[in-house]
Amino acid sequence: MKIVYWIGTALLCLLMLFSAYNYIFNHAALADAYTSLGYPTYLIYPLAAAKILGVVAILSNLNKTLAEWAYAGFFFDLVLAAAAHIMVGDGSELFAIIGLVFWAVSYFTKSSRNTIAY
Repeated sequence: MKIVYWIGTALLCLLMLFSAYNYIFNHAALADAYTSLGYPTYLIYPLAAAKILGVVAILSNLNKTLAEWAYAGFFFDLVLAAAAHIMVGDGSELFAIIGLVFWAVSYFTKSSRNTIAY
């Protein structure tokens, strides 16, 4: 279970960091995508910061409540992204759905992390 946890968590965190990287360094293209989905473009930079902080919270595990909030934020981000892409019908919901799978694996196997010796 520890291996499954770390694989799911690593993939989730890599997806979120890749997303944050694109939010910061590919802002013009994402602004167009956000506009087409009906979201305001001023959300791009705060979401990038939130994703980076969420990854830090999950990987550091210093505060369990903060890690739970990060998981909740990632869940809502992924569900709303998938729903927005499905509603618009642009066919780009695959990454959000894959992210939800990574999220589920990481979240539901995280209790195995508590038995890891550092």
